[in-house]
Formats: sequence, C-alpha cells, structure tokens
Amino acid sequence: MFAYPTVRASFIFLAVALLGLLVADIAITTANPWQDLGRFFLGVATPNFFSTEGLLTALLRTVAFAFVGVTLGSIYGFLLALVYRFLPVRIFCAFIRAIHELFWALIFLQFFGFHPLTGVLAIAIPYSGIFAKVYSEILEEADQEPGRLLPPGTSSIAAFLYARIPDCWVQMRTYTAYRLECGLRSSAILGFVGLPTLGFYLESSFSQGLYSDAGAMLILFYVLIATMPLWVRPKLLPIYIFAAPFFLGDGLPIVWGNVERFFTEDIIPSPIRDGEGLAAIWAWLSDVMITEALPGIWNTVVLTQIALVATGILSLLAFPLISNHFGGPVRRTSGHVFLVIARSTPEYILAYILLQLWGPSMLPAVVALALHNGGIIGHLIGRQTNTIHLRPDAPVGFSRYSWELVPRIYRSFLAFLFYRWEIIMRETAILGILGIYTLGFYVDSAIQNIQFDRAMVLILITALLNIGVDALGRFIRRKLALQTMPTC
Repeated sequence: MFAYPTVRASFIFLAVALLGLLVADIAITTANPWQDLGRFFLGVATPNFFSTEGLLTALLRTVAFAFVGVTLGSIYGFLLALVYRFLPVRIFCAFIRAIHELFWALIFLQFFGFHPLTGVLAIAIPYSGIFAKVYSEILEEADQEPGRLLPPGTSSIAAFLYARIPDCWVQMRTYTAYRLECGLRSSAILGFVGLPTLGFYLESSFSQGLYSDAGAMLILFYVLIATMPLWVRPKLLPIYIFAAPFFLGDGLPIVWGNVERFFTEDIIPSPIRDGEGLAAIWAWLSDVMITEALPGIWNTVVLTQIALVATGILSLLAFPLISNHFGGPVRRTSGHVFLVIARSTPEYILAYILLQLWGPSMLPAVVALALHNGGIIGHLIGRQTNTIHLRPDAPVGFSRYSWELVPRIYRSFLAFLFYRWEIIMRETAILGILGIYTLGFYVDSAIQNIQFDRAMVLILITALLNIGVDALGRFIRRKLALQTMPTC
C-alpha cells in the first residue's frame, strides 16, 4: 500500500509543478493549430516513400552512426566500469554523460565540421559515461559465490573472466541492446544540426510543409525500431559493426589547425584571451550569468518539473493499456502500438513537430517529454502489473485500478520516475535549440554568434545542473527506500 513519505513526496512535486505552470509560457500561438495537426496526421496516413532520393541513404547512415557510436561507447564504458570505484573516474563519467549528444555535436562541428567523426564522437562520448555507470552497477551486484569456488591461486583476471562476466552477461547484453535503440534515436536527431541522418530530411520536409514526406520518414523510423529484434541478431552483430563505418559517408578533410585554435583560443574567456585583469574577467562572467545562465537555469528547471509530473500522470494513465488486468487482446495490442510509438519517438523530434504546429512555447516541449518518458515508464509498470496475481473476487474497473494495482506498483513507478528525472532535464536543456528559452537556447545563440567561450561556460553549467539533479534523484530514492537502479 501507499507509504506516507511517498505520498508526501508526490504531493510536493505536484505542488512545485503547479506553481511552475503559473510562470510557464504554455500558449498556442499559431493561427490554426488543430488544422495544422490534422494535416500532419493526414500526412502520416498518406506517406510518400518515394519523394526523397536520399531517404534510404539517410536511413543507412542513421543506423551506421548508431552502431559505431554505441560500439565505441560500450567498449570504453566497460573499461571505465572496471575502475569506476575511483572518485575521479566517477566524476569524469558523470560529466561526460551529463552533456547531451547534440551539445557534443555542436562542439565538434566547430572544428571537425560535417565530418563523420562529429556524429560518432557525439554519441560515443556521453554513452561511454552511461555505459560505465550501468556496467559498474551490474558488476557490483553480481553473485560473488562463483568466485569463491575457483581453485586457490587463480589470478584476478581469470576470476573476473570466468566467474564475474558469465553471471553479468545477460544483463549487460540486454542493456546494450536497449542502448542501441537509444543510439538510433540519438543518431536520428543529429540530422537537426546538419549531419546526414534521418532528422536532416525530416526537418527539411517539415519546413516545406511536406507532411506526407515527413510521415514516411517517421514510419520508416518506427519500423526500424520495432523490428530490431528481427534484424539485430547476435550472429549478425560482427557484420554490422564491421560494415557500419563504411556507411558513415564522407566529409571535408579535418583542418587540425582549427582544432588547435578552438582549444587554445576560441573557448578561452575573452578577457583572459585579451590579457585583461580580474575585474574584467568578473564583469564578463557576471554578464554571462545574469543575461544568459540564470534565465536559462530558471526556465530549464521550471520546464523540467512540469514535464516530470506530466510524465508521471501520463504513466499512471497509460499502463492499463497493456496490462492483462484490463480489456481484451485488441485493446492491449492497440495500447502496445501507442506506447511503442510514444517511447520510440525522440523527444527532440516530437517537440520539433509540435512547435511547427502550435508555435514556440513550453507546451510542445512538455507534451513531447511527457509522451516519450510516459511511454517508457507506462510500458515498464504495465509489464510489472502482468506479474501480479489478483484474488478471484478482486474488484473490476476503476476500483481494480485504484485499490488493487496502483498501490502495488507505486513505489516502482516512483523509482522509474526519479530515475528519469535527470534524463528529462538533459532533454529539456537541449530543446532550447528549437527556440524555447532553456539553457540550450543560450548555448545555441552563443555558438551562432561565434562566442564559443560563453557557450562552453553555459554547457558546463548545464552539465553541473544535470549532475546535481541526478544526485538529488538518487538521494530521494534512498530516502524513500526505492530501488537505486530500477529494473523491470
């Protein structure tokens, strides 16, 4: 049943979100939003798969960037996981995973240009930090008994390979497969900064009002995600990994002088670069904080808290769609399709679509974040309810939902929700690139104005904010005695 601390925490977050709504900009500013939404759905219902010559190439490059980036991320993440117990390693991993893939792409674009290395590193670097954290937790939770049964004198390397890895292999493989799905989403949205993946053609179609073309691209992406169990087979993985680099495409040659200048001049704060004193440095930093950082932090936090609560509400409403305790097979199949679409659509793409239809405000971002994350959590807790056995005389309908199931899964639900908190904030910050006044807006503006020093300060603030929220989420999960690393 519900425990008082969990209920109190829930109401606190609900109250914060309601207060955020009072100051948030959630207006619909387009003249005919519902007509535009209808045109979009008509485009999805009448997709044009033959309009864009480069569509198949974009699809292949989306897959290629995902495979190369995730492969490198998993390799370096595993190596970092072996030394994750050291504080400097944990801090380093927390920092690189706190910076969104699009922020990494914007950084690398400044000196690598539209080279495949930009997309690969934009995925591989944050994923290395994510893999290191998760792999280390899996290794720490492994059963220690097999290691004690090895013959005396067995080396630590042999004990690790023959006793620890076999016990963790299934979990590591399952998580890596999930991260590959995330990599496909990350690869797709790299097209919004100009790399030749699916997002590039999707943005072009929307900007021209070609909704049937955009619908075709979305359908292909959903099919790509939904059919992963069919084409991502263990025996085929070596072939995919070997072939993927050949489908990344070609870019302009890297000018290493630009790389050197970026790190030695461009990102150095201008007062330091110009040899000015401490007063000038303080004035420059104060200007960045007052005019950009503080407004960006405020809007990022407000939007995050609204989206977090909206995600929770949607999750609780969505899980009955796939629960065996409600409806029949037709309804559950429809529910599965809805949740697959919701969780497979990257927040960035969904927010971009809604911004085109509803105009620039926080509302498209809130809906996008809630649909994507609510789809993920709703799917997980819906599956969890399928393991619950009710007594024969259990109530039906709303009573079954409110009195039998929700109290039993509520703690798991909160664990998932607080675990997604930091992820929601990462996405909230990056959605600023679309014109919402979060930290990403000011980062993108600074880069557009060739003020890389200001952009790097803002990216650093974004990373620290994400690290702080992640730490706060872990503290709350421990305080409420929830699972630190929720699984289902």
